[in-house]
Amino acid sequence: MKLDDHTLTDTGIAAQGTGRVLMIACGALAREILAIKEANKLDHLDITCLPAILHNTPKLITERVEQAVAQHRDDYAEIFVVYADCGTGGHLQAACDRLGVKMVAGPHCYSFFEGNEAFADNDEITAFYLTDFLVRQFDAFVTKPLGLDRHPDLRDMYFGNYEKLVYQAQTNDPELDKKAQDCADFLGLRFERRFTGYGDLETTLKAL
Repeated sequence: MKLDDHTLTDTGIAAQGTGRVLMIACGALAREILAIKEANKLDHLDITCLPAILHNTPKLITERVEQAVAQHRDDYAEIFVVYADCGTGGHLQAACDRLGVKMVAGPHCYSFFEGNEAFADNDEITAFYLTDFLVRQFDAFVTKPLGLDRHPDLRDMYFGNYEKLVYQAQTNDPELDKKAQDCADFLGLRFERRFTGYGDLETTLKAL
């Protein structure tokens, strides 16, 4: 099922006045959001996802979120933005405040998966983070955009100041563990697996 730029609803009809909430989310979080929704029976929540590749061009996120809010706000009792700041430099929060919608707290998904308080207490400026999604999509989001498939000599230029790769695992999946280890080896970094589950993301969505 393609999630980017599509809204998933249980009824397929407008939801204004029914108490339904629309989540406008990063496509990189779609699998996790649907898992949280199912596990907690959050049947009043619908989701529409923006392309995950915006992860690589954060300056475009705010405009795309504004467009999605304008497109859907008449159909829902509430809209919630499932992005953290994600490199927008505070512009996304300012836009959400202006539009009267709420968003996930935190600087980025690595923080809210681990828990914003716990992440803020860590001093890991030499750590490179991957989530389940980024492990699955490592080539599309890291190797190819950085040109490492064509110019492997660039690896040390990009990653020379990092010391370890931290895999924040949302699930227990031996295949993903192995692939994450391979990613660390490819980048020449020490590997650390850290099970986070869904962290603050689950707490936030359950409160909607």
